[in-house]
Amino acid sequence: MKPAVFFDRDGVLNVEKNYLHKSEDFDWQPEAPEAIAWLKSQGYLVIVVTNQSGIARGYYGEPDMHALHDHMQVLLQQHNTAIDAFYYCPHLPNGKVAVYAKECRCRKPGPGMIEQALADYAVDRSRSFLVGDKVSDVQAAEAAGIDGYLYEGGSLLAFVRNVIKKAESA
Repeated sequence: MKPAVFFDRDGVLNVEKNYLHKSEDFDWQPEAPEAIAWLKSQGYLVIVVTNQSGIARGYYGEPDMHALHDHMQVLLQQHNTAIDAFYYCPHLPNGKVAVYAKECRCRKPGPGMIEQALADYAVDRSRSFLVGDKVSDVQAAEAAGIDGYLYEGGSLLAFVRNVIKKAESA
């Protein structure tokens, strides 16, 4: 079993831009690719869990989001690394696109995306954690039985190294 780091996407891995879905608008947070590469070198799975209400709002479609995730993977190849899995929630209770206009367990703060990843991968839950930029991210982690940490900017590499260092010394 491997430990996993669950990352929120917007505001954590990439610079927050409202309803980001175009690769030309994508920018990494400081040292995000380096953080992913370092975590992988330490034996961690790297899993993205992201609310994508822009799909339910009709701003973009699932193919646009998948294309952006593919773009992220191409960029990560330059760092000899990759994200292991992407989980997303396209739902929003009052969304304009009927098929996505609903309540669900996958929309953070619900734990559904994390629980699905835990079921799909042999994850060491005791050594796994989530990094998010909103309280709802941390609430989702806690509901899934893992630790959650609020990232507020700066080097993502330094942030995850710090989290792991503190966990190892506890």
